[in-house]
Amino acid sequence: MLTAFRAFSRSKWAAALLVLIAISFVIVGARMDVFSNLGPKHVIDAGDRSMNEAEFRTAFDQVRERLQQQVGRPLTNQELVAENIHVRFLTEQTQQLGFLNWAYKAGIRPGKELIVKQIRQIPAFFNSVTGQFDQQAYEAALAQQNLTPAMLEQDLRDQYATEHFGAAVFAGARVPRIYGALLAGSAFESRDGRWFEVTPAMAGQIPAPTDAQLNAFIQENADRLRAPELRMVSVVLFTPEASANAPISEDRIRERFEFKKDTLSKPETRSFVTLTAPNRETAQKIAAALRAGQSPADVGRANNITPAAFNETPRSAIGDAATAAAVFGLQANQVSNPVQAGVGFAVAKVTAVQPAAPATLDGAREELIQELRAEDVKTQTYAKVEKYEAARTAGKNLADAAREAGGRIVDLPPFTKDGKLPNGQALNAPPQIFETAWSLTKGGESDVIDAGQGQYFAVRVNDIRPSALPTLAEVREPLAAQWIQRETMRRLSAKAEELTTRVRNGEDIAAVARSVNAPLTVRTGVIRNQQTQEALGQGVLQGLFGQSKGQAFSQPASQTSYVVGRVDNVRAANPAVAGPLAEQVRPRLTQELVQAMVESSVSAGAQRSKAKNDPAQALSALGLSGGATPAAPAQ
Repeated sequence: MLTAFRAFSRSKWAAALLVLIAISFVIVGARMDVFSNLGPKHVIDAGDRSMNEAEFRTAFDQVRERLQQQVGRPLTNQELVAENIHVRFLTEQTQQLGFLNWAYKAGIRPGKELIVKQIRQIPAFFNSVTGQFDQQAYEAALAQQNLTPAMLEQDLRDQYATEHFGAAVFAGARVPRIYGALLAGSAFESRDGRWFEVTPAMAGQIPAPTDAQLNAFIQENADRLRAPELRMVSVVLFTPEASANAPISEDRIRERFEFKKDTLSKPETRSFVTLTAPNRETAQKIAAALRAGQSPADVGRANNITPAAFNETPRSAIGDAATAAAVFGLQANQVSNPVQAGVGFAVAKVTAVQPAAPATLDGAREELIQELRAEDVKTQTYAKVEKYEAARTAGKNLADAAREAGGRIVDLPPFTKDGKLPNGQALNAPPQIFETAWSLTKGGESDVIDAGQGQYFAVRVNDIRPSALPTLAEVREPLAAQWIQRETMRRLSAKAEELTTRVRNGEDIAAVARSVNAPLTVRTGVIRNQQTQEALGQGVLQGLFGQSKGQAFSQPASQTSYVVGRVDNVRAANPAVAGPLAEQVRPRLTQELVQAMVESSVSAGAQRSKAKNDPAQALSALGLSGGATPAAPAQ
């Protein structure tokens, strides 16, 4: 058998077979490269945990809804992206998923019975007639929140894992008393000292600078004095005609109302109070006290917990799904069982129920008219954009195409790359204008740019004023004043150091002060606080508390003076005063320490999981990855 195989390997058939095998590897490899681009794309990858576009979009929508509740107006994803909120959220989610992946592999795995027990404590999942857990009600309640049982159970597992890890860190952490003692000792320590002021008169008259000195000063401060590059542009604006404000027909208003009736209706809201406890036992104690008739404020004080009050809040505005389900499963004046929230265990008491209010045509009429009128404006604007682009495609320049389309040409004043006028004032214009202007050369004309909110424009760069240093004639007077100020402070610094050296060498500071005709200030029992700083100045305070007993100091006292002084005595803090403060700050120091430890642990867990994210994919998930061509307005 082996002999036959060797003989075959030397034949021409073996060579042909090897060629076929090589070709098959090329084909299979190509297929693998092609197929690797198919399937779901993850916004976040963290070991065995990931988040796809749909999950990221759903989670970000919840963030947007909460922010809308806070600011009291609708927000778009584009507005949040402009504030980099999506980046902060993406980073937090990446860290969290990476940590949870590490925690699971490290063995932090809540048991299934804990999850089941938690789910079966949510009133919304029970049949109101039989009082038994209802699987159908469970799934229906979750569907209202765009959740599945698997998603809720995973969320509960994550909450348990995070809570248990944090509790373990907190249980083993407490800063030593010496931390508080050092802080209190420093706060109540007092100093005795003497000092005097070194003024410009002691440094001598500064002669006016020569042209050579001023030119050298310009070069030394070139980065600060150099004028930025400026661009002068013409902008084509597409604005609607006066007919866009024509009356809206009743048929259009009624049609739009029927289409939006559900979204215009006011949802059911609840007014309630929640108290979040660190563990289930405390939460059960809180629930019992509330049911016994105690007020949330009294219960909170008894358990060192601050109640959180919510007034007329819809279900969608409650960040924690389990708390939302509990609150909307209660009637007025009812108290929930402890609910495991994102952090700790929450107990809710509903104080009032505001039923849903269906929308009416009369009540929504003005809003619908404004919406339809805005659409008409966008439609007319876009019609001009299309007419302009057709003229440009036909070969006409920017000015001729704008006139043909009915666009308005505006010449902007010179501005910098970050959109500021030469005097530093911000130019009131969309940021896309500045970005476009700096992407073109002199004489360049842009395509139509979509600035959002139905605004379109085109840009032509008329002239470019390059960055340059000012001439001496342009800045002589203010520059001379700056040069004299610098030279004065140099002389003051040298004079102050000379006088300080005499004190360090053993000469009495009173004699040194008399030698320059400076009044000597003597203070005892100086403590370090805001009031003392305002009275004595930052320079004196830094000098007194920056040196040990018997040492001299020199510090700038203002833009035109120095202070020279000596620390005569250092008085330790009174233990009777510092002791209570040391114990008072200890819990706060412990809390800050634990928070830093948990944050470091989360970051380390994410690194161990090699958690990463794709910002471009996140933008795509939010529907903000489209091209630069203007989009037709919604009808």
